[in-house]
Amino acid sequence: MSTPRPYDIVLFGATGFTGGLTARYLARHAPATLRWALAGRDPHRLAEVRDALAAIDPAWRELPLLPADTADPESLRRLAASTRTLISTVGPYVRHGEPVVAACAGAGTDYLDITGEPEFVDLTYVRHHERASRTGARLVHACGFDCLPADLGVRFTVGRLPEDVPITVDGYLRGRGRPSAGTYRTMLLVLARRRQAAAAARARRRAQPAPASRRVRAGAGRPGRSTELGRWVLPLPSLDPAVVRESATALDRYGPDFRFRHHLALRLPLLVGAVVGTAGLAVLVRVGPVREWLLRRAGTGRGPSEQQRARGWFVFRFVGVGGGRRVVTEVAGGDPGYDETAKMLAEAALCLTLDDDLPATAGQVTPAAAMGDALTARLVRAGITFRVLS
Repeated sequence: MSTPRPYDIVLFGATGFTGGLTARYLARHAPATLRWALAGRDPHRLAEVRDALAAIDPAWRELPLLPADTADPESLRRLAASTRTLISTVGPYVRHGEPVVAACAGAGTDYLDITGEPEFVDLTYVRHHERASRTGARLVHACGFDCLPADLGVRFTVGRLPEDVPITVDGYLRGRGRPSAGTYRTMLLVLARRRQAAAAARARRRAQPAPASRRVRAGAGRPGRSTELGRWVLPLPSLDPAVVRESATALDRYGPDFRFRHHLALRLPLLVGAVVGTAGLAVLVRVGPVREWLLRRAGTGRGPSEQQRARGWFVFRFVGVGGGRRVVTEVAGGDPGYDETAKMLAEAALCLTLDDDLPATAGQVTPAAAMGDALTARLVRAGITFRVLS
């Protein structure tokens, strides 16, 4: 960036549940020299968050508070122009996220979020990738549990296989965690907007050419029983395969022919409940009055308690095959949706802002393509496990 900016990192959405956890993580782990600030539309609630951070470290007592509102594009332009990196935890992103991305793409400001919404990611690529490429902004979605363990875990696995050979990777997710009201509302919105998401995916395929000399495939796996885990598995139709596919498209290290399959591993009674519950919810959210009732029931701002989060965990197992070799790796951590998501998001922001040895990228890029080994090393130091099992 040609002109100095007053802040290194601005956290937009610090008064929300995950935003507050991210602020507390930064207060505990950011270097004392980091110039950072909190942003949001309610100055009183921002001040309450700052008071909580000052209790962690009195140095943050004067942390700047910046006004910004997703309904006020000019406030977002000022916000983006004031910082090198902007973190957004203001969701659902398909409703509130695009003006923030647009401001960052225009200002040449690096942007990170924790979205798991495929429609939003596809729309921002179509509408803002080219401008961000021109201004030098790096737009990095899905820097939380959606989809960092999958994206970096696959990259970690591929790095243990021979180069320039066809590679297949199967991912199996197990875990335990409680969703917040915001997560529940986002899930309902994603299920209700399947038609719009399909249209956004088609628009992105038209705008983004496939690699000419390589084959890259990624998607949900197949239902059945995994001999690797000794459990039943379901295809997991989340954003993770799309992010992995983009990383594999951007990075030649994934070989001339790459395939990733994404699974959720459950005990049989839970598997049956997940299938029935998700199918029923997908039908119900198509009925407008029922969807609005479910959204009202979700409430806002509530999340699992510290004690509940302490019981959360996740384990992501990867089985990679290529060039006559087979490798099994694992990425594991604590509470997936909140404590670890806040950690991942904050470390990604610190990595993007402070680490000097990152590859030269711009436009909409994935965490693995933008930060790769540097972010993996940060997460390992922060307590998330990346290891080779066999």
